[in-house]
Amino acid sequence: MSENDTTTEANTAESDDGGDGNDGNDAEPAFEAAEYADGTVTYPPHPVGPNGAERVGSVDLRDREARVVTWTTSTATPPGVREPNTLAIVEFELDEHDGPPVRALGQVAADPDDPDGGTFDVAIGDRVEPVYADELREPGAGIREPESQSWDGFRFRPIE
Repeated sequence: MSENDTTTEANTAESDDGGDGNDGNDAEPAFEAAEYADGTVTYPPHPVGPNGAERVGSVDLRDREARVVTWTTSTATPPGVREPNTLAIVEFELDEHDGPPVRALGQVAADPDDPDGGTFDVAIGDRVEPVYADELREPGAGIREPESQSWDGFRFRPIE
C-alpha cells in the first residue's frame, strides 16, 4: 500500500467482510504514520519531519481512536468511487509524542444497518476508529492498470 493510496480513494466495492471491519486477521497492513527524532509524528509518512528532523520510526494508527474535525459528502465522484462518498478529516491525539495532533483524510465506513448501503452518519467531534478495507475503489474502473496501484486502505467508523 503506498502512502498516497491509504485514505484518499474510495469505491463501491466492499471487502469480503463488508469492507469496513477487521475480521480478526492480523495480516492487515499497518496504518502507518512516521515518527521523527524531535518527537513529532506525521501522516502520511515522509523521510524528513516538518522541522527537518530525521525519521526514526513508525506509529501504527490502526488501534487508535480519532475525532472528526470536519466531513463532507461528494456526489460527483470519479469512476469506480462510491457515490455518494462521505469523507472525513480526523485527528489522532498522540499524547506520548510531541508536536501537533496527526490528521488524516479518509472515507467514512459503510453502515451495515443501512438498507441502501449508505455510510455511517458522522458529526464534528465524533470519536472514530480506522477500519481496514480490501478495496477503497473499483480497480477496473479507473484509467490506470489495476496492477499498477494498491486499492486497499482504511476508512473511519464511529465508536459508540
